[in-house]
Amino acid sequence: MSDLSPEQARLDPYSNLAENTNLSVQEKITDLHTVIKIAKTGMLVTRDANGNLHSRAMTPATPYNAMQLNLVFLANNVSHKFEEIENDAHVNVSFCDPSSTDWVSYSGRAKVTQDKDLIDKHWSSSITGYIGDLKDGVHKGDKNDPRVAVIEVIPDEIKYWITKHSSAVRAAQVAYGAATGKATAPGQLRIISKEEVQIAQGLQSK
Repeated sequence: MSDLSPEQARLDPYSNLAENTNLSVQEKITDLHTVIKIAKTGMLVTRDANGNLHSRAMTPATPYNAMQLNLVFLANNVSHKFEEIENDAHVNVSFCDPSSTDWVSYSGRAKVTQDKDLIDKHWSSSITGYIGDLKDGVHKGDKNDPRVAVIEVIPDEIKYWITKHSSAVRAAQVAYGAATGKATAPGQLRIISKEEVQIAQGLQSK
């Protein structure tokens, strides 16, 4: 079901043409994973106590399930983003592949944990390069370092744009639209609603 009202659809023909509502939840998630895998790095946006928005580049752990929608990040819990998540758990995570203009936008809530099983599952030795070994016998920069924590982003809604056409075809479509005055959408806008997120989470837990 479209999230555009009839008047919005009339005045924003680009979004109206782009929105694809004829896909299964699994089809949406499969293509979502493809965009994130190619983009690799996301921008995690949090809000501080003064209402200021801050973003930083972070790479999520690879999905371990075909229905997985939650994003998992390992990070240093002394950094400011953890204070900001404690202040307001609502976050946004966005991804963009500049080669295709495909993008993803997560709206959701961040959950912080130091669950050892979750850290073990997603641990990468590259994290040591970010937090360092402080040579004090405690803060070694390994998976047992007390600074290591998981930020799990649980989505309320996910929107993403994906194109199946080459850059040449997309450019031709836009050029034709500009010449004729007829709006065109060289890709598809897809929405994974809160209800669909819940369906996916239910299937993943089985």
